[in-house]
Amino acid sequence: MAYFIPKEYIDIDFKTLADKISAIKKRLNNNLLILGHHYQKDEVLQFCDKRGDSFALAKEAAGTSAGMIVFCGVHFMAETADIVSRDDQKVFIPDPTAGCFLADCANIQDIEKVWAKLTALTDTKIIPVTYVNSSAHLKAFTGKHGGLVCTSSNAEKALKKARQWGDKVFFFPDQHLGRNTAVKMDIPLARIKLWDPKQGLSIQEIEEAEIILWNGYCNVHQEFSSNYVDYLRNTYEGIKIIAHPECSYNVCQKSDFTGSTKEIIDMIEASPSGTIWGVGTEKHLVNRLQKEHKDKEIYFLQDYEPQCISMSQITENHLLYQLDQLSLGHEINRVMVEKETAADAKLALERMLKL
Repeated sequence: MAYFIPKEYIDIDFKTLADKISAIKKRLNNNLLILGHHYQKDEVLQFCDKRGDSFALAKEAAGTSAGMIVFCGVHFMAETADIVSRDDQKVFIPDPTAGCFLADCANIQDIEKVWAKLTALTDTKIIPVTYVNSSAHLKAFTGKHGGLVCTSSNAEKALKKARQWGDKVFFFPDQHLGRNTAVKMDIPLARIKLWDPKQGLSIQEIEEAEIILWNGYCNVHQEFSSNYVDYLRNTYEGIKIIAHPECSYNVCQKSDFTGSTKEIIDMIEASPSGTIWGVGTEKHLVNRLQKEHKDKEIYFLQDYEPQCISMSQITENHLLYQLDQLSLGHEINRVMVEKETAADAKLALERMLKL
């Protein structure tokens, strides 16, 4: 579903658009903070005050004094910003229909049903951990049941903390991040169980499990191929492979490194000139790395460029329309998480931020 903006904001030439955005930003000054995720288009990111991954942007939202936060990302990110910001601050997203396939892989009704089954089948203490790529309701569920949120950059710390608090971890919605992180912690695959939505798990499987995974995944990172990793290694001598931990187990096992969006950026930036890289993450970031590091060779872990369509929904035209309306006092596209949900979700997020 597309979010339509008035035609005059679509037909505008880029210079006029840029001048208008700059003028509005200057007028609103310190009362406005524009946040942009690394997977956004360059045309949008150039107007953002801060760019980062989910974890970095959550911290920016929690720490800013700006009264208005405009989030160029997807809906769960704007929800997170609303949860961690103050009550007198307001969060907006230029396209409210920009969702997330991974976040939609699990809803609160499904998670509550599985939780009821798990807790009925075992007396051991289970701690829920939700990936930040999830709805506010799932974050609230996690906070209410003594768990915490994680991002790809702190998933290992979050799982270690959860295992200190309980006997088992129920991790959702991304099975790949959960599995890859658990394996990195030397948890045997035999003790990492995937919940089958049709059959569930047996009592024996639940008792054997240290980590129970929800059957969700990112439709972008799912596209990267372990066979293409083999092709790159056979084609480019000395190539280093780095994959986002949302990629499949086989891709991550064949990679030299796995890392969050920020860790991928940092590792490539710090590498020597002439280095050759194969990168498994979203196209806008990889293309940006290619442009910013022309002294290095950077390739996708696929023969095409996997793209997050949802991230691409927000354009510079959407951003101008959003800012123009705010400057006129029209608070369109505001993201508000209901108070009770926000309170429980904030518990889980605060536990994460303390990591």
